[in-house]
Amino acid sequence: PAPAGGSATPLRSRREEGPGGGDPLETDPAGVVIEAPAAGRGAAGAVGLLPTVARRSGRSPRWWFPQGEFGLGARESTPAIGLHAFSVPEGCNTGAMTDGNTGAPTGPRHGITIPFDGVTLEDHRRWYEELVRLGYTDVWSAETDGVDGFTPLALASAWTPSLRLGVAIIPAFTRGPALLAQSVAALAEAAPGRFTFGLGTSSDVIVSRWNGIEFDEPYKRVRDTIRFLRSALAGEKVEHEYETFTVRGFRLARPVEHPPPIFLAALRPGMLRLAGREADGAILNWLSAEDVATVKPELGADCPVAARIFVIPSEDADAVRAVGRRMIAAYLNVGVYAAFHRWLGRGPELEPMWSAWEAGDRKGAVAAIPDELVDALIVHGSFDECRAHVGRYVANGVDIPVMAVIPFGVSLEDAVAGLAPPWAPA
Repeated sequence: PAPAGGSATPLRSRREEGPGGGDPLETDPAGVVIEAPAAGRGAAGAVGLLPTVARRSGRSPRWWFPQGEFGLGARESTPAIGLHAFSVPEGCNTGAMTDGNTGAPTGPRHGITIPFDGVTLEDHRRWYEELVRLGYTDVWSAETDGVDGFTPLALASAWTPSLRLGVAIIPAFTRGPALLAQSVAALAEAAPGRFTFGLGTSSDVIVSRWNGIEFDEPYKRVRDTIRFLRSALAGEKVEHEYETFTVRGFRLARPVEHPPPIFLAALRPGMLRLAGREADGAILNWLSAEDVATVKPELGADCPVAARIFVIPSEDADAVRAVGRRMIAAYLNVGVYAAFHRWLGRGPELEPMWSAWEAGDRKGAVAAIPDELVDALIVHGSFDECRAHVGRYVANGVDIPVMAVIPFGVSLEDAVAGLAPPWAPA
């Protein structure tokens, strides 16, 4: 799907009913709710991140990019129903930011996207072990059209018991509620205190076209899924009619000693605020280091943030920008990403690309993307420059930076080693 072309549509509001016939909501045409920022929370509460590493097929120079959508802009007005988090003296933390056994805050987090392209799952053991040696703390998977999101993490949990694990994201639609709870519980048992579960809406392509499931009311679906998982992972017998599904008499047979933190993939205010109210953290995607400061206030106080960050370690700026433009065109012409960047204030900068894309001029759309935008959204340069750029995300509020490494003119092994932490702004 592509955003509307031409000049930016002026904001105008429409009324839509809140969940369950609740308060009416004011939204703009893109679905962004017009409301005050979320207030601070009494307890700590993440676009799901789809596997967004560009992949080359064989020797072809053509790049393929999956299309995906994370959050919608609707907001529901019911209060949070039990935030499963806890506080420590230094501030409000969720289990994703603390030791699973002691509750003590962990040190800096340094994540990387797995599985690696061109490496079979059975060959990942040495890669996981090398990541630990290099100082990476986290491996985060995804789920689109490759392997599922849980299996690479299950392998890592057994092979490298010091690595922390996350998935960004698992779609809320593609597994039934009970099966999803079983999958989450199994990995939480395999990696007690080390697993963060990332949930998202995914997209109509993945949910409907590929899986034959109606992509209805995605905002409510993720909200209901979070609420169901809270109950199921707590060992409760679930007998409940949610707005988007019904569960009759389900209880996990194996109690979960360490229920994992639930992060919600989010882009715009409505989903960000849902993450702040009912999830344990938020997952961000396709934003600059400076954009983090715009997004964070929508989450409310003390909501941990994970972000997948695209990294191409190459000093050939022209070549990187050529790749980066194709990546940006593939994603930022998807409706929710277009709306996200309008909200971030990039409407005038991106309008030429959107107009060309809607007119069917793909080459013109790619060419219309300015260098400055590529440089903001794609980390590139020398290894030192890349590490410093990722460090800016951390300085601006990202708690768990997750590199999506795209080797370009360098081997994957050299890229992973050269980008190894620490990551600190220059």
